[in-house]
Amino acid sequence: MTETRRICLLPGDGIGPEITAEAVKVLRVIGEREVMTFEFNEALLGGIAIDETGTPLPEETLAKAHAADAVLLAAIGGPKWDTTDPDKPRPEQGLLGIRKGLGLYANLRPVKIFDALRDASSLKPEFLEGVDMLIVRELTGGLYFGSRARETDVPGAATGGGEGMRAYDTMEYREYEIERIVRVAFDAARTRGKLVHSVDKANVLESSRLWREVAHRVAQEYPDVEVVDQLVDNTAMQLIRRPAQFDVIVTENMFGDILSDEASMLTGSLGMLASASLGDGTALYEPSHGSAPDIAGQRVANPLAMLLSVELMLRYSFDMHAAADRLAAAIEAVLAEGWRTRDIADTSTLPQKMVGTSAMGDLVVEELG
Repeated sequence: MTETRRICLLPGDGIGPEITAEAVKVLRVIGEREVMTFEFNEALLGGIAIDETGTPLPEETLAKAHAADAVLLAAIGGPKWDTTDPDKPRPEQGLLGIRKGLGLYANLRPVKIFDALRDASSLKPEFLEGVDMLIVRELTGGLYFGSRARETDVPGAATGGGEGMRAYDTMEYREYEIERIVRVAFDAARTRGKLVHSVDKANVLESSRLWREVAHRVAQEYPDVEVVDQLVDNTAMQLIRRPAQFDVIVTENMFGDILSDEASMLTGSLGMLASASLGDGTALYEPSHGSAPDIAGQRVANPLAMLLSVELMLRYSFDMHAAADRLAAAIEAVLAEGWRTRDIADTSTLPQKMVGTSAMGDLVVEELG
């Protein structure tokens, strides 16, 4: 009897619909091989949702996400919706809202070097030997969700001491929020290299001092895992200096946002970095790149981060590890054969090996057999 898995698709903005089409293509093939039916239900999120409904996260979208077995998000945002007006909706509010609405507090971003792409990295190949890390980012606390405000007519806020504007954002964490994300990191480390770097700014921030205190307490329950405290600025430097030293990095929301984007360049392109957001509700999977509005509609976007997000979905939401292994191997094989989208191409890439979005998806499907 064929099983059914319901996937809520959020194509979003820019190149989102293009890479979503490749994910659906690959999933249909996997479904045929695994005698599994993937049922797709599309919904609005981000800029397109603002245009069509006036809000970046319609209630219908959140309802569809709750009803699904997994959510697959492509990309949101673009200059069209950029604004500094606090009263106008922004696409990013939809992303933060769906994470909060689904109770997704743990973002996992694997950073692994593909042998075929060593020359595409911003670092020399010799610095990439042994790089295989997992960044565990707290997703529903910190500055992005703390109290905030912009005030006008504040005495002394303007140049010269007159009345002007003042704005603030609050980095706030509760003990349980830190404890649960740190446990995710230690559990992951037990299946990997048994090393956790807990990243904070404890020399300055009170929230980081609480983070470090809770992390040390949880660490006592994992005597087989080594824990290293590291300041966020030093971590940013070490990711460039010697990235192979890291196994699992766990950190708060904003620090994780910045560090994971930095780490993505070790792989050569944001187009190669996938992520999984896990927690209390339906899990959400998304590539770590943006909506790339400058190339939207040109069919040249790299779909591989989206396909690698599908791999994570097969593992974490559907327990289809063999199928996930085959998809990962297919992507590796396509790259090893020299096929490239333009973001990961270099001077050695043959013209006939340069392909667009759909053709790259077709190559992965062909490798899947």
